[in-house]
Amino acid sequence: MTVIVFSPNWLGDAVMALPAVADIRRQDPASRLVVAARPGVAGLWTIAPGVDEVVIIPRAAGTTRWRTLAGNADALRRARADRAVLLPNSLQAAVTARRAGIPVRWGYRGNLRGWLLTRAVPRPRGLVHQADYYQRLVAALGIPNGSRVPQLEVASDVIDGARGTLAAAGWTPGARLVGIAPGAAYGGAKRWPAERFAAVADELSRAHGLLPVLVGAEADRPSACAIEAELDKIAGATRRPPAINLAGRTDIPQLAGVLALCAAFVSNDSGAMHLAAAVGAPVVALFGPTDERVTAPLARRARVLAADAWCRPCLLRECPLDHRCMIGIDAASAARAAGELL
Repeated sequence: MTVIVFSPNWLGDAVMALPAVADIRRQDPASRLVVAARPGVAGLWTIAPGVDEVVIIPRAAGTTRWRTLAGNADALRRARADRAVLLPNSLQAAVTARRAGIPVRWGYRGNLRGWLLTRAVPRPRGLVHQADYYQRLVAALGIPNGSRVPQLEVASDVIDGARGTLAAAGWTPGARLVGIAPGAAYGGAKRWPAERFAAVADELSRAHGLLPVLVGAEADRPSACAIEAELDKIAGATRRPPAINLAGRTDIPQLAGVLALCAAFVSNDSGAMHLAAAVGAPVVALFGPTDERVTAPLARRARVLAADAWCRPCLLRECPLDHRCMIGIDAASAARAAGELL
């Protein structure tokens, strides 16, 4: 039997889907497990345990929408799947699975797609952590749940590659790292100020000898460069180890390797935050407009910091007020939390 799992479309959500996919793998170890994923998250599934194949299905939008949908359906048809489990709630995922001719199609009901599914599960009510949301779907399909904590063991060759990338950027092997992820694809409202990240990086460098490594996508490079500029201001005429800026220079497997080498990690609520927690890095997670009850990292070595702002969680992409939910988190608290996790 071949089972295709449609991956969530954002990195953080995909990481939180790891336990549900592990449940599916464990239910039938002899089956062939294929993950259908957008290009932006496909790299995660290439290093996820138990995944036999990854099929990339670009988002269908604009004037090429129907051509892309047809191409995605053709790619999935070649996988000759017997069953599809749709983790995203999108209508597009259901249409693609139907057009691919997959005979059994399971997923949550909603978004006008119930008629496209052979088994439509009612969506949970109330606040549900995203990892639990995916596991409840597979449980409703008769698949027992295992651990709800996303875990990703990074292969030794991937870590060796990360060491090479870091060394080429100026890292001395053996020097301990603090990862900094200043980006957030969701929107500017989730981003902590650059000067706060710089203050935390400087404190951890002085107190614990950690070398800052800035990570993220290409879109996060301006935020990473802003932190570098703030670190230069803090250093002044004194000497300090330079920060390593890898923003935009790693794919997901390479990023996972770098995060696995970090002694601590400080991040906005982002995909990198969830990936760091999954590979075992101690994480300080900064939450503002988003709801930690739904997307907090579940790892044991993770601390969530949030300000007592009346307006949060608003879930807005940009703050219409004064960004008090993020500004209310001070650098000293973040540095102290990271130090306690070390």
